[in-house]
This record gives sequence, C-alpha cells and structure tokens, in this order.
Amino acid sequence: MSAPSILPGDNNMEKLASLCNLTYQQQVTWFINAYWEDFAEEKAEQFWLYVHKCVDLDIEKHEQGTALDELNAHRFLEHFDLTMTVREMRTKLRNTGAVEQNFRFKNVPISHMLIGLHDIDWNELVNAPQGDNKEEIDKATALLEEVQEAFRQSEARAQEAATALAESKSKEAAAKAREAEAKAAAEEAKAKEAAAKAAADDAKKAEAAAHAAAEEAKKDEAAAYAAAEEAKVKEQESIAAKAELEAALAELKAQEDAYNQKTEDLKRKSEEGGVVSRNRAKNELAQHLGEDPLPLRRAKIDQEAAVRKAEKANAAAKAASDEATAAANKASEAKQQADATAAEATAAREASDAAAADAKAAREASDAAAADAKAAREASD
Repeated sequence: MSAPSILPGDNNMEKLASLCNLTYQQQVTWFINAYWEDFAEEKAEQFWLYVHKCVDLDIEKHEQGTALDELNAHRFLEHFDLTMTVREMRTKLRNTGAVEQNFRFKNVPISHMLIGLHDIDWNELVNAPQGDNKEEIDKATALLEEVQEAFRQSEARAQEAATALAESKSKEAAAKAREAEAKAAAEEAKAKEAAAKAAADDAKKAEAAAHAAAEEAKKDEAAAYAAAEEAKVKEQESIAAKAELEAALAELKAQEDAYNQKTEDLKRKSEEGGVVSRNRAKNELAQHLGEDPLPLRRAKIDQEAAVRKAEKANAAAKAASDEATAAANKASEAKQQADATAAEATAAREASDAAAADAKAAREASDAAAADAKAAREASD
C-alpha cells in the first residue's frame, strides 16, 4: 500500500498523528517524497534499511507496524550507530511543538525518529507535496522490496545455517559427552580389571597356602596314625606280658593252695582213723612240713609285684594308645578341614580367574567403545 498524497487532519498536529499511524514503509515514503530534492535521494537506500530494521524489530506487527516500543527504538538507534537517544528525540519533539509538553510517549513512530535525526520542521513535513517524483519513488520502493526480499532470504539462510550450526554443536557436544562417558567407563573397567587380577593373584596365593596346609595336615595325620598304631602294638605287648605274669602268678597260687591243702589233709588224717593210718599221716605231715616253703612264697611275692608293675605299664600303654588315637582322629579332622579349605580356595581361585577374564573382556569392550566415541567426536568436529 502506497502512502496517501494528503494527510488527514484539521491542523498540523493531527496531520502528524495521521502520518505516525501509517506503516513504516508509508511513513518513510512520505518523508522521502518531502525531502527528495534536499537529501533524501542520496540516502534513499539508507531510509529503506531503516524500514527493514523496524519491520525486523516489530515482532508483533512486522510490515503492518507503525511504531517501536522504547527498548526496540534504542536497539534501532544503536544498530545504525546513531548518536541521538530516545530521550533526546522526545525533548526535541516537545521543544518544536510536535507533541505537547505533558505528552506521554508509549511507542516511538519512525517519523519521530526521522524528525529528530534530520532536525527538520515537522510542520513542513506534514504539508509536503507528494507525487512529483513518483518514478523515483517507485524505483526506490522496488529497491526496498528487493532489499527486503534479499534480507528475508539472507535471514532464512542465516537461520538455516544457525540451525545447522546448533545441530552440529549439539551433535558435537553429545559426541564429546559419549566420548567422556566411554573414557570414564574404560577407566572404571581398567580399575575393575586390575582389582580382579589382584583378587585372582590373592586367590592363587591363598589356594597355594591352603594346599600346602592340606599336605602338612596329611603328613601330620599319617604320623599320628603311625604313632597310634605303635601305641596299640605296645599296649597289646603290655597286655600279653601282663597275661603271662598273671598266668605264672596263678600257677604259683595253685602250688601254694596245693601245699596248704595237703597240709590240711595230712593234719586231718593224723587225727582220724586207726593208729597205723594216723601215724603214717603224722610221718607224712612231718616230712611235708619239713620242706622249705620260702622259695614258693618269695616267687609268689615277686610275681605279684611283677603283675602290679605290668598293670601299671598296661594302664600307661592304654593311655598312650588312647591319646595317640585321639591325636590321630584330631589330625584326620584337621586334614579333612584342610582339604575342604583347599577345595574352597581352588573354587575361589577359579571364580577369581573367571572374574578377571570377564573384567578383561569388559575393559577391552570399554576401550573399543571409547575408540568408537572418539572417532565419532572427531567426525563431528
């Protein structure tokens, strides 16, 4: 839509308000028409850049916008390196009577900024004739449209490039994160592998010590059983010797009993029966009593002492045999426990070897993953 040839309004202030209600392009077109011969022709391209920037900053109305808020007005001035501030522009407008002294600015029309920037008479502006340079304006308008289209295409390409760059950076960041995670996992896998190897080495040492202890226990068991057998042999020998002594003592007691029985029999016969039989019994009793019984008694006493000694020796041999048997049983239990411990140590060592193998495989997999992640990150770079 082109700018009107005459601004509606009963006075210049109302005409200025009408001008400020036109779109950015219409306001600038009116301004260029008003000062084409003075300076606008040379700066036409710059004015169209002003329009494009206002459209770009006005995110709500774009091409249909008429004024910028104060923040975007500051951005507009800063973008073109213009030294005038919004406050200075408002002061100038109040001083020239373009707005009343108590006027409250809500937004900043581009016409206000052009009046302030070029220090022109706003009364002259709102009454300036339009249309004498239509051909030049049409060319400038066409140029503006070309510039705007170029800007739109440039912005589209910039947006595409920014999107591609953001995606690239995102992919790069993700690749770096995966590489870092892979490296951390690889380091952790190495630590676990080292720990597993150390545990396997400890298990091997424990297994060797357990088997050595089992061998020692086996030797102790064999020695204990040998000692027990020897003690049993000695016990049996002691029992046999005691039996021989007891048999000899029994024989001596039998002889003593026979001697005493004969004495009693002869005494009874010497007192019973006829004279001849009694006398004969007395003679036999005298002869019997005349024999020396001392060797028999002494032999009995010695034999009794020997038997008592043998009993003590037999008791000692039995105690030694019992003790040796108990020691052998204990050694056997120790050997069984040592064998069990050795078996457990072997199982633990085998489990540690398996764990070490698994840890090695995991570490190799982590190294491969880290290498892949690095390659992916380098590819994203």
